[in-house]
Amino acid sequence: MTDLLTVDDLRLRYPGRGLRAARPEVLRGVSLTIGRGETLGLVGESGSGKTTLGRAVLGLATPTGGRIHFEGQDITHVTGRRRRPLAKDIQVIFQDPYSSLNPAMQIADILAEPLLAQDTTSADARRTVGRLLDQVGLPSDAAQRYPREFSGGQRQRVAIARALALKPKLIVCDEPVSALDLTTQARVVNLLIEIQRETGVAYLFITHDLHVVRHISHRIAVMFHGELVETGTAASVTTDPQHAYTQSLLLAAPIADPDGQRERRLLRKQAREAGHTFAR
Repeated sequence: MTDLLTVDDLRLRYPGRGLRAARPEVLRGVSLTIGRGETLGLVGESGSGKTTLGRAVLGLATPTGGRIHFEGQDITHVTGRRRRPLAKDIQVIFQDPYSSLNPAMQIADILAEPLLAQDTTSADARRTVGRLLDQVGLPSDAAQRYPREFSGGQRQRVAIARALALKPKLIVCDEPVSALDLTTQARVVNLLIEIQRETGVAYLFITHDLHVVRHISHRIAVMFHGELVETGTAASVTTDPQHAYTQSLLLAAPIADPDGQRERRLLRKQAREAGHTFAR
């Protein structure tokens, strides 16, 4: 599989102010790859650095060391006008589908905006909007409605459609289903899988939930305190984790079986007593 994205020894430290001039590194030498058409799940609890890594790939956070290559091109410090052509190939789906959509704009305008920014004609943009709505399973009359008129799951479908508008090669999915109920989560994840099969798009799927990421990912990378502590196939990481932190994350995920859940609580207690106080 040809690597689409390569992150090599990436480091990032946010600048401090006043007494906090020397802030700790958020990313500490992170290295990973994503192949064309592949989903890499990036897992870790809040504060682990996983969202910062996604922001660095998107050009929203500036690395202080290391390199990011996309299709062989060094994009580590590409900003401003030089970044604009990359927007066609690298898109994002944010966690909150409502705050990421302009409430004053109709869905048609929201979806047409990135197309028009890339000099697509109005007529072509309208045709593309209709195709995108169909692709994410929304009716054609959704184009004339506003984000507030949709459920959370439907709004996330709009956000997915917007990310797909420019036919990207990579989409950074930053906790895209964590704000949704379990049933809607499953529908959105299945939609992303279906779209990947149809288009060959690659995903960097950022989440704290090992169960969700197991369903969608080909490989999983586990992040703890700005470092990758385990990487492997989705099956191996979620069924036979090698690192104590990954084991703790797996034990922290709730399951429907009461007896199994009690056993997990016991195992977590034993882990805490052994000094493995990773996941909350």
